[in-house]
Amino acid sequence: MDAQAGAPPDDFAVKGQNWGFPTYNWSKMQEDNYNWWRQRFQQMSNYFDAFRIDHILGFFRIWSIPLNAVEGILGKFVPALPIYINEFEEKGIQFNYERFCKPFITDAILHQTFGEDVEYVKNTFFNGLQLKDEFNTQRKVDKYFKANNIENVKIKIGLFDIISNIILIEEEGSDRQKYHFRIAVANTSSYQNLDWNTQKQLEVLYTNYFYHKQDEFWKKEAMYKLPAIKHSTNMLICGEDLGMVPHCVPEVMQELNILSLEIQRMPKNPKTEFFNPKEAPYLSVVTPSTHDMSTIRGWWTEDKSKTQRFYNTILNHEGQAPETCATWVNNEVVMQHLYSPAMWSIFQLQDILGTSESLRRENANEEQINVPAKPNHYWRYRMHIALEDLIKEKAFNTDFKKAVIEAGR
Repeated sequence: MDAQAGAPPDDFAVKGQNWGFPTYNWSKMQEDNYNWWRQRFQQMSNYFDAFRIDHILGFFRIWSIPLNAVEGILGKFVPALPIYINEFEEKGIQFNYERFCKPFITDAILHQTFGEDVEYVKNTFFNGLQLKDEFNTQRKVDKYFKANNIENVKIKIGLFDIISNIILIEEEGSDRQKYHFRIAVANTSSYQNLDWNTQKQLEVLYTNYFYHKQDEFWKKEAMYKLPAIKHSTNMLICGEDLGMVPHCVPEVMQELNILSLEIQRMPKNPKTEFFNPKEAPYLSVVTPSTHDMSTIRGWWTEDKSKTQRFYNTILNHEGQAPETCATWVNNEVVMQHLYSPAMWSIFQLQDILGTSESLRRENANEEQINVPAKPNHYWRYRMHIALEDLIKEKAFNTDFKKAVIEAGR
């Protein structure tokens, strides 16, 4: 209960996500061989043949955010092997606790962040170049703005940015001996104001910390938990394996026959811009969009240059891409997924209705279910057609049923 679960930054939420609920106490659950999980799945199997683990990466490690933070950017992976203080010294880094673990604040940073409001901000929230104690965490700032009905979002977010302008997070109770990197540290002005050599040596430690050091450790963590859960049920398990995926995740999922999630716009191969459904492994689920993303139509107008490349390289059409996602374009994307070798092909209803001029929603921007970057925009989507009316659309239903059958699904 002393932490909040969330996710690190990605293309959909550049400051990470804070889901606001507690993290699991896995060591406590392990004492009775995860009985709570096993009972849960045994009961679910009375009703379902398959289930989806949202954020399966949480079984390897969870993004844990302290209660005093509002944004996900200030979280760290738990569990994770820390960096010991001697590792900085071995890299020739002159370790400075105040410089690395406290917000880096200069007059230039304050002016750049707050512009014309800088004097008000300095007088209200700062003593010199130090935040006042009553404003030294994001939670305190958020509480102050709410209590005083202050609606200046720019100043509040600016203060959040100042508070998160750090390089390292000390491991609690380590007596200044163990540390974790703040995610995306190279984007901070704190990092950018270090000398070149310190930056480069920190970069080496950062890359090792996030992409190499933890891999075997996180694999063992997952193999403590997932087999016990899998063996408690005959249901088919699908795993939502998106985001900052450790190298060990595909190996564990394949070993346990857990289906992966493959999304055209989020290829797992960093060398490709788009995932092609025809290249999906059998043990996978393919989908053109999820509840956290814009639909096919919405995505089509977000980045014209990217859409153009998709049109030429994935849909294999020559010439200029249509300005908006015409029904035939939408249909081609749906067909690509239906004919994929993946075990399952799943669609949001919006993407299926997008193939019909008469049934699609007029405004594509109203189709998205959840916007991860906006905490107050979630699950607002409602169908604009009653099911009773959709059933009467005989031509549409017949055509789509035929496509499903011809694709062998």
